[in-house]
Amino acid sequence: MSTTPSAPGADGADDPPRPRPDAPPGRRFEPDLRSMTRITLRPIASPMPLGFFTVAIASVMTGSLQLGLFEDGARVAVALCVLPAFALQFLVSVLAFGARDVIAATLMAVFAGSWLAYALVMSTGAPDGLPVLGVFNLALLCFGALMAAVTRPKRALWLVLVVSLPRWAATGLAGLTGAEWLTRTSGALGLLVALVAMYAAFALMLEDMRSEEVLPIGRSGPAHAAVEGDLAVQLRNLERQAGVRRTL
Repeated sequence: MSTTPSAPGADGADDPPRPRPDAPPGRRFEPDLRSMTRITLRPIASPMPLGFFTVAIASVMTGSLQLGLFEDGARVAVALCVLPAFALQFLVSVLAFGARDVIAATLMAVFAGSWLAYALVMSTGAPDGLPVLGVFNLALLCFGALMAAVTRPKRALWLVLVVSLPRWAATGLAGLTGAEWLTRTSGALGLLVALVAMYAAFALMLEDMRSEEVLPIGRSGPAHAAVEGDLAVQLRNLERQAGVRRTL
């Protein structure tokens, strides 16, 4: 008994894809893969408490040096204490990018870079280090002003930025002019930054532990909807986000 092999596509399995009716003429047809596409999300613990606690501790160390609580010879020791802040905030930034929070990730990455620059300049005693750090802090001031304009719904980040802006201004001017009162002012503002960052970190940690807001943070707009909304809100426009779409 002989069998006749079926021609390719006889059962429909090997049929070439049929172009969609709305496909533009002359373009190569690509099959619609949406029905077989799966996007996997991986929940992570929020890295923001670590980021804010790191800001607080590093700000206490640098502020104490500026207030004269340490001798001038303690600059290297302070720089070495601040250096780990770079690694910790860089880690926070990487995790925040993975959590699809570009604002938090960008802010923490820039904070990480600022601690690294400070630690390297202060620990090596680089020539003209203070004026260079002064210009660097004024550049951070411009960055912070732009970030503050878009972070208002994320009130914890916004508050840390708002109190950091005058400190960056005072530190920058102190480095360029050498004015002692500006250095002391920057130190006092550094302690204020530490207090605000410590509060934000503690409030976010309590919120994650109890799955509800315990201490007021003041989220609004999209930031409030992201925390209080259902799963549909979290997945809205997911196909257009970085990592899913074809290009950044």
